[in-house]
Amino acid sequence: MITVKCAKCGRKIFKYNKIGKGKLLHCWSDRIVKDYSVRNGNEIRCSCGNLIGVIEKKWVRMKQHTFTYSGTITKK
Repeated sequence: MITVKCAKCGRKIFKYNKIGKGKLLHCWSDRIVKDYSVRNGNEIRCSCGNLIGVIEKKWVRMKQHTFTYSGTITKK
C-alpha cells in the first residue's frame, strides 16, 4: 500500500495498492483504497489546485512530477 501525496503542498491524494516495481505512470481505479482528491470532471486535483492526473477509462493517467509517494509496494 502506498500513499500518493501532492508535490506542491504535501497533502494526501489517495492510498493505492501498487503491484510490481517501476514508476507510477497510471493508477487503476479499482486499486485506489482511499480517495482524498478533488475531482473536476475527469481531472484529479489536490485541494491546493495542483493537477495530479486525468481519468481515462479504467485508470488514472498520472501527471509526472506533480506527486510523490511512499510506502510498501506489493511484489507480483
